[in-house]
Amino acid sequence: MKAAWYERFGPAAEVLEIGAMSPPAPGPGEVLVRVYASGINPSDVKLRAGARPGAVMAYPRIVPHSDGAGVVEAVGEGVRREIGERVWVWNAGWQRALGTAAEYVCLPTEQAVRLPDGTSFAEGACLGIPAMTAWYALYADGPIDGQTVLVTGGAGTVGRYACQMAKLGGARVITTVSSEAKARHSTCEEWINYRETDVAEAVMEMTGGAGVDRIVEVDFGANQAASLEIIKTSGVIASYASAAEMVPPLQFYGFMFKDVTLRMLIAYHLVGARHKCGEAALTDWLDAGALRHAVVPGGGLDDIAAAHETVEAGAKLGTVVLEID
Repeated sequence: MKAAWYERFGPAAEVLEIGAMSPPAPGPGEVLVRVYASGINPSDVKLRAGARPGAVMAYPRIVPHSDGAGVVEAVGEGVRREIGERVWVWNAGWQRALGTAAEYVCLPTEQAVRLPDGTSFAEGACLGIPAMTAWYALYADGPIDGQTVLVTGGAGTVGRYACQMAKLGGARVITTVSSEAKARHSTCEEWINYRETDVAEAVMEMTGGAGVDRIVEVDFGANQAASLEIIKTSGVIASYASAAEMVPPLQFYGFMFKDVTLRMLIAYHLVGARHKCGEAALTDWLDAGALRHAVVPGGGLDDIAAAHETVEAGAKLGTVVLEID
């Protein structure tokens, strides 16, 4: 099979290779998926670059990317799945040597989820990390019907899904963006330009001084002070990143006296029954055509280095996806 891989950390153009590998065979409890689309997330490029603290090559050769979509081509012992079933996959590259940047990938059958016919393979390759992160940030603590939710960075891959899912869950949604164009991309009707407006003042004015019940947070450290000001008593801040301040000082007593729940989450650990709940919600929305996806075409496997560089540049609006013929 054709695949892309790296055997050492470093810049994409220097370490990513493309060539032929033996296709994997499904073991007991596994499915073999013919991959047609491979999603590239920021975590994928950071792993390839060796940007994680204490990073070591866990395997001599790594085929990158955790997200993807394709069809079930074969099954291992004990698996009852329809050959040809359309699926999206998750955690393919998490603590594993072989991710989705290849024509085939083998996974435990529970990591291949039915992809509704109305959703393209490229769109399916956006679900594993961005969409599931958004779902968990919103629904980890129960229904949000009637709540007011602030989604910071609503034009981002996670933020855009969160804006849509919050509205679908019956919440009032406010988002922060850096331009009117990004506000339109976010799909959110109520928005604040954080470069021109004090976010805390704007939120309190928009909510009549009440604040918000839940914050889906893209940069915990940078926004901590504003979050503390606008979160309601017994509210929840669900954060999936803190890029500006990776080790921010925590305003403990401020959060304590408001009885705030701080939920720090990562999609890789969203497994088991919790993941099944998210899958069910996504399937219902996808079947209904209720979600809009933001696919950034990244070319084919031969273009993987340039696609990684696009993700690293940070200017794209959506998930960069490789089409694998």
